[in-house]
Amino acid sequence: MKKIAAIHDLSGYGRASLTVAIPILSYMGYQVCPLPTAILSAHSEYKDFRSFDLTDQMQGIIDHWKELDLHFDALYSGYLASEKQMNIVSGFFDDFSQDDNFILVDPVLGDHGKLYPGMDTGMITGMRELCKKANVITPNLTEAAFLLDTAPSPHTPPAEAIEWCKALSKLGPEYVIITSAPSGNEKKVATLAYNKNDERLWRVSSDYVAASYPGTGDAFASVITGCLLNGDSLPEAIERAVHFINMGIKATFGYTHNPLDGMNQEKVLHYLNESLPYFTYELLPG
Repeated sequence: MKKIAAIHDLSGYGRASLTVAIPILSYMGYQVCPLPTAILSAHSEYKDFRSFDLTDQMQGIIDHWKELDLHFDALYSGYLASEKQMNIVSGFFDDFSQDDNFILVDPVLGDHGKLYPGMDTGMITGMRELCKKANVITPNLTEAAFLLDTAPSPHTPPAEAIEWCKALSKLGPEYVIITSAPSGNEKKVATLAYNKNDERLWRVSSDYVAASYPGTGDAFASVITGCLLNGDSLPEAIERAVHFINMGIKATFGYTHNPLDGMNQEKVLHYLNESLPYFTYELLPG
């Protein structure tokens, strides 16, 4: 069974980070090996959440894994709480990266045009350095802007978002995937993906739903990790990830509950291993 090292925090309540990544990747048939960065009473969008920082324990876990001579088929990082954690993860990538595995970095920095609480310019610089070591990065539109030292804007033209994909690939990653990108149609939202190896750019559009749930970015990056490890092509991977998130949001939107609880992914896990009903991905002009 293929193994994935997942570097995220663990929230006791609310679907985010490891409580999203583990069930998705396990359902897809992988062994998930968590390297927790912190333990939270509930994810950080809940008021007055409690947090137990594990920065000082991370290196000890990594050292034991080295003693066990472990091999991971994918290395996957998400939310990191400090520059020190980013430095630890950078060293982890150096220790466990091999020719027969890949690194995916979800550069969690912000959304809706703003940085998340606790993030600053130093964190942006640290995340940019991590992206240089990744094979795949999955920023949303806001995070893409910060990584490129550009002011995020809700009015970013589609053509500019496409150029951001290409610009981010110059940091090092082979695949750049930007979520929540403009599509040119207010009823649609786009996901863009650029393959630096063959210089092809792909787009998958989905229905815009007027709802927002924490953890959907974690779910998206987890599906991408599983699909690429399965040997899926880049456009097929983003198609499945977009379809999964879209179905999950629609399965949640009809219920009356606190949106902070997250997407009801348990209801839609079966879509991960089913044949896609159709393919909508587009190859965009170079």
